[in-house]
Parts: sequence; structure tokens; C-alpha cells
Amino acid sequence: MLSNRLDTAKAENDADCSMAMPHKKSVASACMLLKALSNESRLLILCQLAQGEKNVYELEQSLGIRQAALSQQLTVLRKEKLVQSERKGKYISYSVVDYTVLQIMQTLYCIYCAEKSTNFHRNEKVKDAVRLS
Repeated sequence: MLSNRLDTAKAENDADCSMAMPHKKSVASACMLLKALSNESRLLILCQLAQGEKNVYELEQSLGIRQAALSQQLTVLRKEKLVQSERKGKYISYSVVDYTVLQIMQTLYCIYCAEKSTNFHRNEKVKDAVRLS
């Protein structure tokens, strides 16, 4: 499901990713994003939301985070414009709105969460690609 969301978002946001010297504004944006991702609870929330829209109750149940702490972290993510909220009846649902977050979550998943054998083969492909460049 995450790869489908990434494919769709990539088609909408197909930028050149050359390794040129970044502008200070780009570096500042990257630092702000990494700061938002540097909290364990926020990272867990984004892992769930990368799979699709979830309401607060669903997040609370799947993550085991109390509602007050969950709301506090969702507020940070919303202020950083990484997620959006939408009221649906008596529930508030959240979803990822920043394509960059989906890309980073996919990368983190591949590195830290995918099966070790899959990671080994992926890492070998990355090493080959680096050698070729």
C-alpha cells in the first residue's frame, strides 16, 4: 500500500535529485523535517499514517500511546505540515500530506524493518550503484 502511495505521489512530484550543493533554505527545511522525525512517538505515528488515513482511536489502539500524548505529537506533526486532520463524525482522522515524508518512511522501512535477507540484497544493489557512479 505504501509503495502505491509513493508511486502516485512520485508522479506528481518528479524532481531532479542530483547531488549538487544544496541551498541554505533546503538545508533548513531538511533539518526541520528531521527534527520532527526524531521523536520515537512521532516516527511510530508516521509509520502508521504512511499506510493510509487513520483516526485518533485507531492510532491509540495500534500504537499503545495514550490519547493525551498522541494528541500532543499529532499537533507537532500538523504544525510542521507533515500531516493533515479531518473531522469525520465524532472522530478526527489524520493522513500524511508531505510526499517527502512518505519517501523517508519507505527508506526507513527498507533499512530497519524489512526482512534482513531483503535488506542484504537491497544493500548490495546500493553498493553496486555507488560503484557505478
